[in-house]
Amino acid sequence: MHTRTFQIWRGDVHDGGLADYQVEVNEGEVVLDVIHRLQATQAPDLACRWNCKAGKCGSCSVEINGRPRLACMTRMSTFEPDATVTVTPLRSFPVIRDLVTDVSYNYTKARETPAFAPPPELAPGQYRMQQRDVQRSQEFRKCIECFLCQTVCHVVRDHDENKPAFAGPRLFIRAAELSMHPLDDRTDRAAHAAREQGIGYCNITKCCTEVCPEHIRITDNAIIPMKERVADRRYDPLVWLGRRILRRDQMVEQYVSSTAATPTGSGHWTPAPLAGAFEQALEVPPPQAAPVGPDGKLPLSETLLDRAGAASPFGDDVSFPVPAEDLRYVHPDSV
Repeated sequence: MHTRTFQIWRGDVHDGGLADYQVEVNEGEVVLDVIHRLQATQAPDLACRWNCKAGKCGSCSVEINGRPRLACMTRMSTFEPDATVTVTPLRSFPVIRDLVTDVSYNYTKARETPAFAPPPELAPGQYRMQQRDVQRSQEFRKCIECFLCQTVCHVVRDHDENKPAFAGPRLFIRAAELSMHPLDDRTDRAAHAAREQGIGYCNITKCCTEVCPEHIRITDNAIIPMKERVADRRYDPLVWLGRRILRRDQMVEQYVSSTAATPTGSGHWTPAPLAGAFEQALEVPPPQAAPVGPDGKLPLSETLLDRAGAASPFGDDVSFPVPAEDLRYVHPDSV
């Protein structure tokens, strides 16, 4: 047993700051063990969430030395013996008290995601899937909803105003899972991801994959395939032309039914005049460029990026754990 220096963020929605503690640490312990010892010996009013202490409930999500992690899965042996360990709440969500944050935003977005829709002709108990289909989506079912991917995503972390229009990585993998489900009857998952979930805001920095404790390849296996489906259906010229051809066939049927012969006053049957309407209906307009906004800039879209991905918000030259003296935790209300 030896003594370690801990800096714990203490405060509430109105104010707060880092408090220093000297606490004893035993070999093999994790950060959550130290927090429990602090509660038992020095800070009985310290608020934190935890449940399973096995890395499967996602309750103890905090930021340790600047990196979002699970407190129950972060071993003290990963830090240098004389290093200060700083524990702060998740930065992207409002602070309730101490290390507890209000993550209701994630549940609100989850309720907005369309649920699994089985085929109407199948009754419960009649669902059948191939094992390869089960394995393909099994990765996404491992999510423990720790929301580390949500808090580290710079779309929300750096721009709180994006929350109403952005669902985040956790809901993107849910949409991808349902999109590839062979028994899901909905065909608008990709359109919903683009229109309602804001998947176009994601520029695939892979920071969500970096912090996932379940090692889900969120970006490669969920977000990128979903963005490709969106791009195929909305911007691929061949798919666009195919839709126009299909619409032409539909318009021909509508035209034939709407231009049936009609009787005239003289007792003869004559077809309705074309008046150029059919030719105008079949005219295919050229592809249009993206509209320019009031600020003179193009809107953010997955087709307008000038590179495959931006730099990680952690930076390319940052190693973890971050030295305590380099951390500058700012209360959300003071920004």
